[in-house]
Amino acid sequence: MVSQFEIAVFEGDGIGPEITRPTLDILNALATDAGDYGFTFVSAAAGAAHYAKTGEALPAASMKIARRSDAILLSAMGLPSVRYADGTEISPQIEIRKALDLYAGVRPVRILPGQRTPLKLEGGQPVDFVLIRESTEGLFHTQGCGEVEQDEARETLRITRHTSEKLFRFAFDLAQKRKASGLGAGRVTCVDKANVFRAFAFFREIFDGEAKAFPDIVADHAYVDATALWMVEKPWVFDVMVTENMFGDILSDLGAGLMGGLGMAPSADIGDENAVFQPCHGSAPDIATQGIANPFAMLLSGAMMLDWLGTKHNNPAMVRDAKSLERAVDRVVADGVKTTRDLGGTATTQEAAAAVLNALRASR
Repeated sequence: MVSQFEIAVFEGDGIGPEITRPTLDILNALATDAGDYGFTFVSAAAGAAHYAKTGEALPAASMKIARRSDAILLSAMGLPSVRYADGTEISPQIEIRKALDLYAGVRPVRILPGQRTPLKLEGGQPVDFVLIRESTEGLFHTQGCGEVEQDEARETLRITRHTSEKLFRFAFDLAQKRKASGLGAGRVTCVDKANVFRAFAFFREIFDGEAKAFPDIVADHAYVDATALWMVEKPWVFDVMVTENMFGDILSDLGAGLMGGLGMAPSADIGDENAVFQPCHGSAPDIATQGIANPFAMLLSGAMMLDWLGTKHNNPAMVRDAKSLERAVDRVVADGVKTTRDLGGTATTQEAAAAVLNALRASR
């Protein structure tokens, strides 16, 4: 029996549609070859360009599609030239996270042999860790609703026990899975600023409480400034790190820099029922329609979606295909011949995606 999954697709702005199309083609190809799962892709309008045309950044109809879908595949959103009246960016992806309570932002950081990185990794020291970013509260709590007066502005950082407990359990569960599969040492690091802010002392206290339920996992702490330093000096020491929304936003871009750029950075925002998968990069309007955008982060986000769906619905073929897609991207990047210009190559978006599809077929 073929398991059919409805996927809400937000193509977004700028290069969004260009990197979405080959991703859907490859996901369909994987499903066709597997034969026991399939996709129905449902387009959902949202983003800065849609706002400029209609005055709506995230229409109710699109949110309805997102709620009912089995997963959400979201491409790049936002345009520098299109803003709300208060000057803030159009960010429907943040609205979706909050509306669906997608509290666990998953940001993998992997540096593979042959991959471009500004680091000097002596002896081929492997780097493979996951940053878990709380995605619904923290310093993003008052997004668009901060108080601005003539000589003063205020935003509110909000950390709740309810969300933090779920976030930490998610992080410890992930560390257990990584340890069982040989990917990690079984360690979760709480990244905070508990030495200065009471809210982060509260955050750390909840972390320590949840750690007691996972005696087989090492639980430790690090201040966010030290973590930024260590991510550059010794990133191989990390396994799973978990942090507040704003800190996670900043550190995940640092992680992308370690991997050679945002074009290699996939992500997921996961809740109890729903999940969004999207590249970490922006819409890059300066290169839109030129056919030179890097599709790898979007493809890797698609692989994360396959793994999440396969795990949730007990479909081994999807989990296997997720790993196959990830490895195909890895091979193309390591080879360096069919990479886009941000990675030092000359390939077009379509050529890079075709190379991944060829690598997939060659491995079967």
